[in-house]
Amino acid sequence: METSNNTFKVIGALFVGALVGATIGVLFAPEKGSKTRKKLIGGAKDLAEDLKNKVNDEIEALKNKAQELEEMAEEKLSSLKNGVKEKADTLLNKN
Repeated sequence: METSNNTFKVIGALFVGALVGATIGVLFAPEKGSKTRKKLIGGAKDLAEDLKNKVNDEIEALKNKAQELEEMAEEKLSSLKNGVKEKADTLLNKN
């Protein structure tokens, strides 16, 4: 319980520090506010695009992995089916 409280304190401190740092950076920026806002918006758009690309890449990787697992399962099922059939045939031929 205490570990989770410490974790929340650290996360909260990091968040507050980042917020204060961003605020000070904007206040003391050498450019006009409109240019700074455009840069921030451009950076946010780039970040969003990068995140979108990464998510799409991960989705594609998961689809590929699911396909591989499906093929493996089909192979195992076919192998099991053939093994059961062979054993059944062997038992039937013995009698």
